[in-house]
Amino acid sequence: MAAVRGELAAARSRETAKDERIDQLLVQIAELTTQVQALVLRLSRDSSTSSKPPSSDGPGKRPRGGSSRTRSGRKPGKQPGDPGTTLRQVEDPNERIVIPAPASCAGCASSLVGVPVAAVRRRQVFDLATPLPPQVIEYAADVKCCPGCGKKATGVFPAGVESAAQYGPDVTAKVADAVLGHHIPVHRSTLLVMELCGMKVSTGFAASLRGRAARLLEAGFLPAVRALLSGAPVVHADETFTRTRARTVFLHVASTAHLTLMHTGDRSAATIDAGQVLPHLSGVLVRDGYAGYTHLDHVLHAWCGAHLLRDLRGIHEADPEGQLWARAMADTLLEASRLASAARDTGREELTADELRTIHRLYTGALARSRQDNRNKNTELARHARTLAKRFEEHREVILRFTTDLTVPFTNNQAERDIRPAKVQQRSSGGCWRTLQGLADFAIVQSYLSTAAKWGISRYDALQRLFTTGAWIPHALTPDTATA
Repeated sequence: MAAVRGELAAARSRETAKDERIDQLLVQIAELTTQVQALVLRLSRDSSTSSKPPSSDGPGKRPRGGSSRTRSGRKPGKQPGDPGTTLRQVEDPNERIVIPAPASCAGCASSLVGVPVAAVRRRQVFDLATPLPPQVIEYAADVKCCPGCGKKATGVFPAGVESAAQYGPDVTAKVADAVLGHHIPVHRSTLLVMELCGMKVSTGFAASLRGRAARLLEAGFLPAVRALLSGAPVVHADETFTRTRARTVFLHVASTAHLTLMHTGDRSAATIDAGQVLPHLSGVLVRDGYAGYTHLDHVLHAWCGAHLLRDLRGIHEADPEGQLWARAMADTLLEASRLASAARDTGREELTADELRTIHRLYTGALARSRQDNRNKNTELARHARTLAKRFEEHREVILRFTTDLTVPFTNNQAERDIRPAKVQQRSSGGCWRTLQGLADFAIVQSYLSTAAKWGISRYDALQRLFTTGAWIPHALTPDTATA
């Protein structure tokens, strides 16, 4: 009996030791799980799971999450009703080359000489003529000496003819289109114009065009666009960092579907106001969650839904089972966006009361789930989740502005598209601007080219006007109101 009791005691001891070891392993697993979630949260932060810009992802790196865009249901290629750009034959070609039929039949060798032509098959080749040598026009102003007083009288040169030898307006517009419109480096732009147009220009001339264009736009174009944007019912705003002379300088944009205005500076509220647009708004400002815009308390704010979706994706992917609220909130935003888009497509001016109740019920349920998912948790992921959930709770009206005002879009993509050329220019400029003035001039010229493009004016035409008759200036918020 004593032996049996000893064996039972030993078995209990082993069972106790095993339970203690299991408890230790469970604690260790919990700690490791917390560390893994924190690492996943940090390492997964890219442009698809946070508010980081796409340029921060690095070359060749595709965001893991992919795009949140869904299929539109349209087939690839030309859409029904679009005129297309198919090359078609013309009735009056510049040259016609006649190709005679063979002299004998390839089948029976019968002679075809004298046989009348039954039909003509036509094929046309569209090509460019070889560039002609540059046309040089000389202006010779007569000088006469007054026989009475001896004063010299000189003929007046046409406007724009100011130097002994200079490039004409067409050459200026073509080089400016390459440098300013297509962000081609200065030296390469001169080579391109030489190869395509047969005109050799200096790099100094090409480099001077951005500053010349900016000076021509300061007096008329900039004040006009500022005034129009200040009265727009909905304005998009965004900012992005650039590198200039080993410094980080921010580029700010305020825009609509038909207007663009950029300026440079730091990221402070004073610099945001320095654009002379946002302080004068009376409508809705669509932006991301950056706190630098909060001082603009005279306008209604609307947050970008795309930024919020990326933040929610980052939280959910770090712990799919433990952060279900993030998926629920993302689904709520997408459903609200779908309802708003459907209402706009059918010409409605607002959502129905039932639709709004459904959206707010889903929104409230996702917030309730966030409290449940993160109760009694003190991990890094839980802290991030609670912070994000708090933003959704405190800024519900701002986040859902697009559901109560259908003129407000779900995202701030308009501003992000308008500011993206800055990254293209920065990459083609070796990663930075050499001077602060060069960046400021880029902001002015890009504002002009972007606005002109939104009105259907090509970059080349806009630049040709700028360097000849003067800057094109919009006189209304949209082309429709301009022609009304």
